[in-house]
Amino acid sequence: MTTSDLPILRPAQVTAPWLTEVLRRGGYKASVKDFTAKRVGTGQVGESVRFTMEYQGVSGNAPRTIVGKFPSSDEESRATGVNFGNYIREVNFYHLLAPKALISTPTCLHADVDPETSEFVLMMEDLAPAEQGDQMKGVSLHQTELALIEAAKLHASHWGDSSLEDLAWITDTKAAAPITTGELFVTLWAAFQERYTTRIPPHCIEIGDALIRNFEHYRFGYQGPKCLIHMDFRPDNMMFGTAAGGKPLTVVDWQSLGLGCGMHDVSYFMSGALKREERRAHEKALLTVYHNKLVELGVRDFTFDDVWKNYAHYSFALFIMAFVASMIVERTPRGDDMFFAMLLGGADHVLDTNALSLLPK
Repeated sequence: MTTSDLPILRPAQVTAPWLTEVLRRGGYKASVKDFTAKRVGTGQVGESVRFTMEYQGVSGNAPRTIVGKFPSSDEESRATGVNFGNYIREVNFYHLLAPKALISTPTCLHADVDPETSEFVLMMEDLAPAEQGDQMKGVSLHQTELALIEAAKLHASHWGDSSLEDLAWITDTKAAAPITTGELFVTLWAAFQERYTTRIPPHCIEIGDALIRNFEHYRFGYQGPKCLIHMDFRPDNMMFGTAAGGKPLTVVDWQSLGLGCGMHDVSYFMSGALKREERRAHEKALLTVYHNKLVELGVRDFTFDDVWKNYAHYSFALFIMAFVASMIVERTPRGDDMFFAMLLGGADHVLDTNALSLLPK
């Protein structure tokens, strides 16, 4: 059973009457006569499609284009989305948390998921002419500031909110079933090394091996205040405004939403968003921007010292995502390049923060 009487469709099944009903549920009184569909974005666990519509009669202020998100058409990537609860998590976020999360997200016209099969659909405003960030190209200092301010908004929105622990669909709450184990990380790290034997630099092997030996410390060592965290907070999941228009920054892809330390998002982003020398030169000033926004929004129990200490602790976050995600989604040439950009950026960050010294052994 789903939460709606509007059927959940894959892109090839979408019809003009179905799009008409989506628009009406989003508050637009218009009838779709015809449409075209084109895949957009670089997501691998989900598939995003832009629908360009032709209307019948008066359309008022109805948008010419909207974007839909659907399960991946690749079976391996789709299985990851199902097994990790990603599709259910994203729909629930838009239904239950997005209105109070403070962070800039796309306006949702319609979202539904079948909890038994994880078939889902998410229909949203088209954020163009804003453009998707690119993990491999990185972002500017200005865009980094925008991202850290949005991160602070998200983190402050439910800072220390113990009621979130009862939501089983959010990653790492008390009610949530564990979706990863130390054994899984050991297996994925070994598989990653086997697949990319000659491509992995020695210093990355050293970092990965040390991390795996100390997985429990990394994963569960944080004991401070918790908040909502995006958990995949990187340029590819951000839409930045352009000279042609668009919102300054909108954060998308809420499939990994979790409860934990906000510095996971911050360190994860900083590991790969800026060139190494630029990050090193500006990171304290940028972290001050983040911390000041937290304080402005009422957070009083997280000092800048806490920010800096946990920035180092979570410098492993992007490195981990690189070898984990690369082994559980469809393999593509761009994916390989992106995951290695993440791995190398994460490794640099670990070395620059001297995070290996924080591990017990």
